[in-house]
Amino acid sequence: MTTPATTPPKALSIAGSDPSGGAGIQADLKAFSALGAYGMCVITALTAQSTRGVDGVHPIPAAFVTDQLNTLYDDIRPDAVKIGMLADTEVTAAVRAFLERLRADEGRAELPIVLDPVMVATSGDRLLSDDAVDAVRDLVPLASLITPNLAEAGVLLDRDPATSVSGMHEQAHRLRDLGARRVYLKGGHLTDDAIDVLLDGDDVQELTATRVDTPNTHGTGCSLSSALAALRPQRPDWGTTAHDAKAWLTGALERADELHVGHGHGPVHHFHALWS
Repeated sequence: MTTPATTPPKALSIAGSDPSGGAGIQADLKAFSALGAYGMCVITALTAQSTRGVDGVHPIPAAFVTDQLNTLYDDIRPDAVKIGMLADTEVTAAVRAFLERLRADEGRAELPIVLDPVMVATSGDRLLSDDAVDAVRDLVPLASLITPNLAEAGVLLDRDPATSVSGMHEQAHRLRDLGARRVYLKGGHLTDDAIDVLLDGDDVQELTATRVDTPNTHGTGCSLSSALAALRPQRPDWGTTAHDAKAWLTGALERADELHVGHGHGPVHHFHALWS
């Protein structure tokens, strides 16, 4: 799955913390490592969370998020960025300012920036305040790729979620109209096969995998978006990146039941290709 390199790509996750280790920053760092990237992180929120659900969210003060970002950036320049849970408008604004600085300093219009508009956990718990939705919409044009699930796409578009693959195609184009450069719309909540839709310019691809029958799906969205960020510097284009990231996540789901972590929705097996 990975491409050996003398110097691994440096991938930065800007997201919330999950103390159970299955989602958020912890999942991001595992995905980065599993796929050959050097992982870094800036924490935007603390959660009281387990495999059973989310009991509380404590946003990090926006000024300290900025301190984390600037201190890191003054020393290490990332090769890819993944953005996850942002929690409130102040933190979202701090991240927006960093992205604008990063693009201006680097002069790299195609520096991979993957925005996972995290709004609802796998357990159904809301992770983003209502007034922060507009702020996240404002981030969409700054990202190279956005990775909403069906519910999150519905929130971004202020529409009901898509209920079919053809509806996913339509909503992917509507998300592009919001300013998204590329859209990876996750169809995991549909029935039958697990079909995702990648819209890149006028090219639309359907990425299909056999649905894995497991309750252990905690952190699937976080892990997929991190896989996309980790692999893009190692792949020639977004289509190949998306194909390989989905294949890796499918393997992580297929082996998830081996972990026996928690009493709710357990995590996917990030290191399924590395652990015997």
